[in-house]
Amino acid sequence: MTDIISWVATIATIIAASMTAANLGSRVTGYGFVIFTIGALCWIFVGVMTHQPALLWTNVVLTILDLFGIWRWLGRQTKVEEGARAASQASEATPGESLFAVSLLSRAPVMSAETELGRCIDGMAGCSSGRLSYVVVSQGGVAGVGETLRRVPWHRVKAEGETISTPISRDEFEQLEILPRDQWSAR
Repeated sequence: MTDIISWVATIATIIAASMTAANLGSRVTGYGFVIFTIGALCWIFVGVMTHQPALLWTNVVLTILDLFGIWRWLGRQTKVEEGARAASQASEATPGESLFAVSLLSRAPVMSAETELGRCIDGMAGCSSGRLSYVVVSQGGVAGVGETLRRVPWHRVKAEGETISTPISRDEFEQLEILPRDQWSAR
């Protein structure tokens, strides 16, 4: 029985680590912590049954941390994102400029009329004005390995719902400035 439970714990831990490391949003990360909790509870059972106090107490502590992660990502962060989404949608129906959550600049797909060009990973803004100068778009690669970072001027993009759109074609995008990972443009 302990062998089966230890395999369940191992598989759950691997799946949960993959989900949280992938950084696919608050819900996926939160469910990763749920799966971590299942794995930790299985390890607690194995620790008790095989008289391994270090395994037992390590996973008691990890279970507490996992429960905090569940609250943090499925409770607090999900509500914050829902609040930002609601404000963005409500701003479209009110006079004046529509709003978007600035956190969108760290996760949104960047779409041209034809296709997805990449994912927005950040933006640079003026310290006193707060005006955005440019966004940084990641293209290609897997989990950041082998990606190309490109600088897209803010006046060439626009936030629309959960995406960043641009009239730039793929060919024009490929000609934009490539940013080294550790030295972005000052302007």
